[in-house]
Amino acid sequence: MGNIKLGMIGISEGNGHPYSWSAIFNGYNRSLIKECPFPSIPNYLSKQKFPKDAIKEGQVTHLWTQDKKISQNIAQTTYIENIVENYVDMIGKVDAILLARDDFKLHYKICKPFIEAGLPIYIDKPLANNIKEAKKIFALEQYEGQIFTCSALHYAKEFSISQAELEKIGPLQYVDACVMNSWGKYAVHIIEPVVKMIGSQGQQIEVTKSTAGQKNIVTVCWESGLQTTFTSLGNIDCPIKIRLFGEEGCKELVFKDTYYAFKKALQTFVDIIQKKEKPLNKHFVLKIIEIIEKGI
Repeated sequence: MGNIKLGMIGISEGNGHPYSWSAIFNGYNRSLIKECPFPSIPNYLSKQKFPKDAIKEGQVTHLWTQDKKISQNIAQTTYIENIVENYVDMIGKVDAILLARDDFKLHYKICKPFIEAGLPIYIDKPLANNIKEAKKIFALEQYEGQIFTCSALHYAKEFSISQAELEKIGPLQYVDACVMNSWGKYAVHIIEPVVKMIGSQGQQIEVTKSTAGQKNIVTVCWESGLQTTFTSLGNIDCPIKIRLFGEEGCKELVFKDTYYAFKKALQTFVDIIQKKEKPLNKHFVLKIIEIIEKGI
């Protein structure tokens, strides 16, 4: 497949992905982006060079949000040619869908007609907040690799640790990770990169949860003896951080480059469509959702 025509679906509270994801494919208007209601987006976009830093294999050609004025603003800012009245109107006009909303309770309803129509779809994190709903969505798949979902931090370069670095701190004994905002929507940003990083640790032997106000702390003890703690801090402003403790030392990893992570995640979706990458590992996704569910 050559230049992939993408349909963008947004927007949900506190989530500016329709602006940023569209810009990663289409570029953006430097004057209009200043009006974007998510200040971090023009900040990190301004550090890139377009069209050089855009994804070349796709273009967002169609857009739907539940608010016509927001749709018009996103479309003008990121050069989207078509705004549709109903998201299902994209069927037959695009090659793939970007469901850029993290209000996961609506994921099944919105994604169902596209999956049944055979379109590849990227569903924003988290796919669901419980195993039953996630399996219900996966059961819609018409073919292997049709559904893609992730936390973009799965691809963060700051959370890509080499085997040499792991060997330097020795066998892992404890991993601690924290993220701001709510557990339901944002815990995936730390759980997913940590589970990727620690590899096979056997079964979850024990999961404990404690809450204090908006703070949520979930500790997972694995069959291997490794203990991992995931903390969502509510409205406490803090960087997304992972700390690894081994027998020989420790290492702190701090997330910084949002653009890189978003672009890498979107590029992976495109590469799966073009069969340059293997389809999504559903077992891995369900392992992440299992921890999210236990923390609710």
